[in-house]
This record gives sequence, structure tokens and C-alpha cells, in this order.
Amino acid sequence: MQEAKITINGMKVSDAMSMTIRVALESFAMELSENGLGDDAHGERMVELYLARINEMRPLLGIN
Repeated sequence: MQEAKITINGMKVSDAMSMTIRVALESFAMELSENGLGDDAHGERMVELYLARINEMRPLLGIN
């Protein structure tokens, strides 16, 4: 798998850094899905919004 080309504040990150970002994002998504951010409406909405943004980023990172 070729890692995504990512630029942060004008600096192109290495493949290892890109992989770290991809793995951290997927770990965060798994944590949100399994444990959420609380049982109240705000926590549930935050999970919904975070997962929506993660789903938008997945194709950019080569995650299907």
C-alpha cells in the first residue's frame, strides 16, 4: 500500500508519518464506535460528526 502524500503547514510528511496518521485515525474511529463520547445527546452528536469527517478522509488516505 502506498501511503497518502500529506502536507502539514507546508511540510511534506514522510511515509512513516503518513502511516502513523492513518493508523491513529482508524484507531480513533474504532474507539469512537466502540466506546463513544458519552450517552448524552452532545456526546452522540460529536461521535456522529467525527465519524462523518473520518469517512470523508478515508478515500484521501487510501482506506476503502
